Amino acid sequence: MSDVVGPQNDPTVAEADSRWMRRALAHACRGLGRTTPNPVVGACVVTADGVVVGDGAHERAGGPHAEIFAIEAAGARAGGGTLYSTLEPCSHIGRTGPCTDRIIAAGIRRGVAAMEDPYPLVSGRGFAILRDHGIAVTVGVGREEAVRLNQPFLTAVRERRPFVILKAATSLDSRMAAAAGERTQLTSAAADRHAHYVRAQVDAIAIGSGTLLVDDPLLTARHVYRERPLTRVIFDRRLRTPPDARIFSTLPAGPVIIVTSRHAQSAQRDRSDALERAGATVLALDEPTMTAALPALAGLDVQSLVLEGGPGVHRAAWDAGVVDYVQLYIAPVAVCGSHGGVAGTDAPSVVLGPESMLASLVEQRVRMLGPDVLIEGYVHRPH
Repeated sequence: MSDVVGPQNDPTVAEADSRWMRRALAHACRGLGRTTPNPVVGACVVTADGVVVGDGAHERAGGPHAEIFAIEAAGARAGGGTLYSTLEPCSHIGRTGPCTDRIIAAGIRRGVAAMEDPYPLVSGRGFAILRDHGIAVTVGVGREEAVRLNQPFLTAVRERRPFVILKAATSLDSRMAAAAGERTQLTSAAADRHAHYVRAQVDAIAIGSGTLLVDDPLLTARHVYRERPLTRVIFDRRLRTPPDARIFSTLPAGPVIIVTSRHAQSAQRDRSDALERAGATVLALDEPTMTAALPALAGLDVQSLVLEGGPGVHRAAWDAGVVDYVQLYIAPVAVCGSHGGVAGTDAPSVVLGPESMLASLVEQRVRMLGPDVLIEGYVHRPH
């Protein structure tokens, strides 16, 4: 089908735009988990007679942008063609030069973008420059999917904090463990593999000190390939983390940040120093609340964070209104009464209970992972 420039309400043009933008979005996915603090972006160049002559993706921060890869692949054939990009082309000098300069020099006659870049140094300027040089610009094709792909980047730019995924595993009776302080394996190997796949795509994992003391986890991404270091965050108001915790044996996998209070650090200076000698970065805040800690983590290039537990950390994030996405793994077992006592009186339950949490999710999805069920969705509609 020919991609002919015409009125935006021309169904032939609209159909071609949607088709080529889907291609650009598919290429954008190549950057997931690899581009922070930059967004994930895909692009393609299509000639006037509907031939794809260049594809590109932004694959890592500091490297060429998607538009540059696509234009370089197209070469002289880019002249007179249409550039499809999942995000507004940049117009400023960062670690790379402005994409708008290369687009103009390549002789592109039309640009189609999924959405405007809210980053203050771009934010409509890229489109304005292209239009000033006689390039027709269409914005909004494939916007919803582009927004979903870049929720971490958009949240960091707009709200100055990471995009937070609350992840919990529960039994059929909504319990996260057989008893308080007891390590309990609930989910299957299939669910665990999916959880590690998610770890491979985010910037950080976070747990509370209670979970660390009970589980002594490694918090690494296993069974999957991860290109960048994975930041591990421990919310530890009272500075209870032991310097010999197993997580410090995994420092080559990524930094360990302990979020605590200035008071705890001052009162336990020897413990703080020992943790730093073990390899931790101690982030001491006046009040180590979620609303204070998350912007501080964003300042360390953490744009996406999986909050893995436990219940107290989950509740603090939920009550603070900073949870953006929920992933609830439900195992087909009942924990209450499993030890022969009163049914689950001291077994911790998932934050707010699954019914109240799940009822409010947007774009909810349900799927099987082996014997387990994964229910996930946005807390607020992506925008």
